[in-house]
Parts: sequence; C-alpha cells; structure tokens
Amino acid sequence: MAEMASEARFRKNGKLKTALLQHKALSKNGVSERLFGLLFSGLVYPQIWEDPDVDMEGMQLAEGHSIVTIGSGGCNMLAYLSRAPRSIDVVDLNPHHIALNRLKLAAFEALPAHGDVVRLLSATGATSNSQAFDRFIAARLDTTTRAYWQGRTLSGRRRVGVLDRNIYRTGLLGRFIAAGHLLARLHGVDLTTMAQARSLREQRQFFDDQIAPLFDKPLIRWLTSAKSSLFGLGIPPRQYDELASLAADGSIAPVLRQRLEKLACHFPLRDNYFAWQAFVRRYPQPHEGTLPTYLRPEHYAAIRANAGRVKVHHATFTELLAAKQAGAVDRYVLLDAQDWMNDTQLNELWTEITRTAAPGARVIFRTAAERSVIAGRLSPALDAEWRYLEEPSLRLNRQDRSAIYGGFHIYERAQ
Repeated sequence: MAEMASEARFRKNGKLKTALLQHKALSKNGVSERLFGLLFSGLVYPQIWEDPDVDMEGMQLAEGHSIVTIGSGGCNMLAYLSRAPRSIDVVDLNPHHIALNRLKLAAFEALPAHGDVVRLLSATGATSNSQAFDRFIAARLDTTTRAYWQGRTLSGRRRVGVLDRNIYRTGLLGRFIAAGHLLARLHGVDLTTMAQARSLREQRQFFDDQIAPLFDKPLIRWLTSAKSSLFGLGIPPRQYDELASLAADGSIAPVLRQRLEKLACHFPLRDNYFAWQAFVRRYPQPHEGTLPTYLRPEHYAAIRANAGRVKVHHATFTELLAAKQAGAVDRYVLLDAQDWMNDTQLNELWTEITRTAAPGARVIFRTAAERSVIAGRLSPALDAEWRYLEEPSLRLNRQDRSAIYGGFHIYERAQ
C-alpha cells in the first residue's frame, strides 16, 4: 500500500530523521538506522502493543489528570479517556499514526452508537465501514487527515477502504506478523490453531509442542541474528543491540522465545487480545474473548464524552513539553521511545519533564531489556528529582499482556 513511504519522504520528515539517525550514513550502524527509518516512515502500528490497563494502574490515573503520551496506534489514549482526565496531549513523529489517532477519536465522536465504533475498529470484512466514514466521520476531520484517508493507494483504492477489510493486517507490524505465520507454516505449524485452546494448560501444550521447537530451526536462528529481520516489530538497531547483549551467541531467538512464551502461556486467551492479534491475526468474537479496553461497552460513554479533551500533535515529546508551563503535567507515557535515544536526548527530555511535572507526577515507560534505560544516564541534578518505584514496576511488568518488552518502569516526582 501507499503508506510505505519512499526514502525521499523519510528524509523530508526532519523530526523523524533526527530521532532515528545516530551514525554516519555509510557505517554499518548508519545503514541499519536508515533502513529502519525508511520502514518506520510508513504505518507501523494499527494497534498499540503496550497494555493500557497496566499503564493506568502504573500511573494511578485519576479524573482531572493532565497526560502527555506518545500516540502509536491510539488505543492507549482512548483507554485513558475512560478515567476522565482533564486533558491528553498525544505526540507522534509518524504522520500515519497521527491520521489514525485522529480517525479513532472522530469515530467515537461521530458514529451513532457503540456497535458502530466496534464495527469500524475491530470487525473484519465489514464493507460498510468506508460508507460510515463518508457519512459520519469525514466532516469532523481536519483537512489534512480527511485527505489522508480519502487518498488513493498504489492499487487505486481509497486508503479508508482498509477499514472494510482488516486494518490490523496492514502496517509494518501487520506484515511482520504475516511473515511470521508464513515462516511457521513452512515448518509445518499453523499458528491460528492456538484459537482452539480452551485453557492455560492447552495454551501451554500448544506452545511447547508447536511453537517452541521453531526457535531451534537453523533458518529462524539465522533470521533473528540479523537486525533488519526484526524491524517489522518496530525494534530499531539500538534496541536490537540491547536484546542481543542478553544472548551468548548474538541471536535474539532465545529472548523472542521467552517473550512469546509469556504471550502464549501466561494469560487466558479469552482475556488477551494481544495474543489474538499475534496468533489469529484478528480480534476475538464475543463468544471467544474480550476486546481492547477502549472498545468495551462499559467505557463507551466516558470515552465519547471526553474525546474532545485530546489534542494530537506532530511533534517530539521534548518539543511539546518545551511549550508548556512549569508544573502543568501530571502523567507522562513514553512507551519505548527512550530506547532510541542517546544521553544528550535523554537529558533534554527529562529536563523538560522535570520542569513541567506537577507535584506527585509519574512517568511510565517500557524497555526492550529488563533494566531501566535511564539508570545511570541522567545528570545527578535530574536524577535527584525522581524516585524509581521498583516493586510496582516489576509487578506490573508481569501483568503486561502484550509480553513483548523486558521491563515496565514507573518513576515518581520526589516530594
């Protein structure tokens, strides 16, 4: 599809380029960074892969809080609206994610009923979705976002037509998951049969008998030893190096096996929509399991009523904070963005976080490896302003159903 940007478009996106490029163009690391940047300049995450229920508990999110978060697929900020925050500022450097976040917000504001929102954002083969966009949503979008969704792909279809099929099979991550399914089938394993498991015991058996042996296959070990093979997961070169450092032979196959085991075996399938997307490539039907938090009926009224409290910005986290008043923000959600940053960028970010943090403010983020990425890297003055909440960080990391990260971390402003 046309959302896979050309290198020229990536280079024109100065903010994205600055965030990703740390090495000279012709160096080994520089080539990897530019390849990742080219791939990341298209749609990457139709669905966010951080568990928003863990986020909200880690933040102790409450009514009236001011939040700044990275957008990604937008599922997180919509879930946060169920807690009636005072405001949410969403930032992202990827224009495709910006358009998706604005579409999802407009869907809650414009569509007549909860069932219409669920059909638009979770159903497969609902050919009326593009018509619902034309009738209810398009007029509520800004000119740029409306033009994005009404634009044509290389195949001549309107981009919004993806909602008539299955948007979660698109984007960089959707294609990576498809490639994983194909690779498994080449080794005689149909991952979609995980949907037949009716208990944690059966999930464990399927993993042990069908999935785990795949990681010993020479082809899979060879593929996972190359940085570029995991760009489809949104893992940039710096994150790959962190994961590879955990393995003796340089292959991250053992790390991926461990993370996939958690996804497959640690949570009942009916309660883990992340596992449904990974193994079945869709959300569960009502008789099969639960939908993401933001699509559940009990949260619909609150999200619809509070959607106007969100502003979506094409900006870096640091840029947005620099424009805010001191003490104006209660909660910060950094996803895994710091794994991409050098020490200078980290200290610039935390300088603005510290300046804008209200009393008792909390920062949450995830890391590819288990250890907090900011430990020992902030200036002593900044470090003294924050305390690490180790016990809830470890506990909530175990509860994160997406299972793809090594660590979940919570920092609180020191009193």
